Amino acid sequence: MDPNAADSVSPPVEHEVRGIRELLRTRQYAEGLRAAEGLAVRVPDNRDVLYLTAICQRFLSRIPEALATLERLEQSHPTFSRTYQERGQCYVALKDAPHAIDAFLRGVNMNPALPASWGMLEGLYRLTGQTENAAMATAHVATLKKLAPAVVEATSLFSDGDLAQAESTIRPHLLKHNTDIEAMRVLARIALARDVLDDAELLLEAVLEMAPEYQAARYDYALALLERHKHLPARVELEKLLALEPKNRNYLTSYATALVGLGEHDQAATLYRQLLADTPRASDLHLSLGHCLKTLGRREQAIDAYRASAATRPDHGDAYWSLANLKTYRFTDDEIDRMREQQAAPATALVDRYHLSFALGKAYEDRGEYAQSFGFYEQGNAFKRSESHYRPEHIERNTQLQIQVCTHSFFDARRGVGSDSPDPIFIVGLPRAGSTLLEQILASHSLVQGTQELPDIPRMVVDMQGREPDMENPRYPGVLVGMQAEEFRQLGEKYLRDTRTYRTDRPYFIDKMPNNFRHIGLIHLILPNARIIDARRESLACCFSNLKQLFANGQEFTYSIGDIARYYRTYLQLMRHWDTVLPGPILRVHHEDVVDDLEGNVRRILDFCGLEFEPGCVEFYKTERSVRTASSEQVRQPIFREGLDQWKNFAQWLGPLKDALGDAVTTYRDEAPMTARARTEQ
Repeated sequence: MDPNAADSVSPPVEHEVRGIRELLRTRQYAEGLRAAEGLAVRVPDNRDVLYLTAICQRFLSRIPEALATLERLEQSHPTFSRTYQERGQCYVALKDAPHAIDAFLRGVNMNPALPASWGMLEGLYRLTGQTENAAMATAHVATLKKLAPAVVEATSLFSDGDLAQAESTIRPHLLKHNTDIEAMRVLARIALARDVLDDAELLLEAVLEMAPEYQAARYDYALALLERHKHLPARVELEKLLALEPKNRNYLTSYATALVGLGEHDQAATLYRQLLADTPRASDLHLSLGHCLKTLGRREQAIDAYRASAATRPDHGDAYWSLANLKTYRFTDDEIDRMREQQAAPATALVDRYHLSFALGKAYEDRGEYAQSFGFYEQGNAFKRSESHYRPEHIERNTQLQIQVCTHSFFDARRGVGSDSPDPIFIVGLPRAGSTLLEQILASHSLVQGTQELPDIPRMVVDMQGREPDMENPRYPGVLVGMQAEEFRQLGEKYLRDTRTYRTDRPYFIDKMPNNFRHIGLIHLILPNARIIDARRESLACCFSNLKQLFANGQEFTYSIGDIARYYRTYLQLMRHWDTVLPGPILRVHHEDVVDDLEGNVRRILDFCGLEFEPGCVEFYKTERSVRTASSEQVRQPIFREGLDQWKNFAQWLGPLKDALGDAVTTYRDEAPMTARARTEQ
């Protein structure tokens, strides 16, 4: 949501905005305009101040000034629907019906809950003899009249991104009318937008119990399931919708997303191609197709798809970054020139700007122009960090709580809890530390299934945190203390049941979610026989590799030198703790050791997992399988040493990183202390 929107206006400004609204309500437009113009000196781009200024100008018959204010408002807040409603009113005042219709239509396309816009459209269509369109507008007016005013208002606020106001509007209504399915759906959509996914899922389940034929709610439910990475049930819901509307593009696109989540990339690619046949200039569909093809190892086809995405939208930064993220692609001079032009263009959105910055960083790195490269990596990180809400204190707080709660005696008192299945092999650590290589080695074994970075353990933690978690005083991991043995067993069985979707008939499978190192205590409690491998990489190399990587989602700690250094140090601290207190070993595998002695380390890894040696694990690059991480192309090639020291090309700019890492520059190689099991066995 925009920082200048009403949800995040500072209290003094919010108070003054309310005062201006009151002046408008009492038709004191001149006083309202003076107040708005005075406030605009302090907050010139504030959405509500600009909007109220334009209203005052219109009522004072200063229409050209109002239109100019609305132009500024559109530039700063292009998705604010009331900009276009107010512009429509200005054109009505000018008796310009075609422009008024266009403005009102833009507004209702963004926000369908604008009764005033629909009412004006109804009249304008009749005035201009557009009978069919007038009937359509009349139907919308009638639909909105059937809804409770609170539902209409909350829907409108939600559509404009005012989530807090929307929620405060709809909750009191729901307390009085707890079976209003429209109100429940609005609240669910607010929860979905705020990433309170369990609330959204429960609300939509309740809606569908009362109104199983409500297609819009079912689609929202499918979206909530997709956000929760529940791809199989999401697929089931989408199949129900597609049975009713087999050509609905929203349903088809979401269905393809579910297929991707289930690892069915071939089917997803076929579906994306079918969608592109009707809309060949859909940049996002070309991008999604490229991701599928990359995962399947079809490099040249992926390149064609990414290039098509960039061709259909020249400022589509993700298309260029996806080419760079192949790691083996080399940009042409023309492509670099186009990227630089778009990256510097004032109209380029922030999300595209940082994607282009990272792509340019990679392009210049490949050319050996390291000063240029580092400059663009710096810009990309700064742009990305500017929109992040990441706070390193929360991670450090969690680490201290894990150390306080998960002691040696804590685990001793809980011996024998959890599911006894030996099936999972967890690979943990930092991103860009060689975990994809280890996964590819293990997945080349006939008894091991490679899956992906499974979200199940993090989702379990989110559930334990409860709704509206207090990050300053979190429930997890303290909640583990009060849990009974049966609860741990049930969680272990749930994990195995939920991850069955990603498996074949091979007895073992890999969960490669790197951040699971923060939850090794929980993993041991629910799956005490699971193998855990810590993929570790030299500190400077690992941290810099993260700094130049733009992740599709998550990993918010990677976008500044200070954040990545603090995270790496916290990781070392917590892994030392697990090494000390857990009654079972964790295998540490250093990336540099694997490069120096591949077969020796392959044998060591297989022995740890209780697997016989198979030569295919050494020739891992010949294994055909879907690989979804940034290293997908690299693990399809034999190991080369060149990648180990790439960070040294940037050494002259990495002094601050080295200083921030402190003793982690050397202690990352420290041997693990003797585990509790080893002490017991002596």
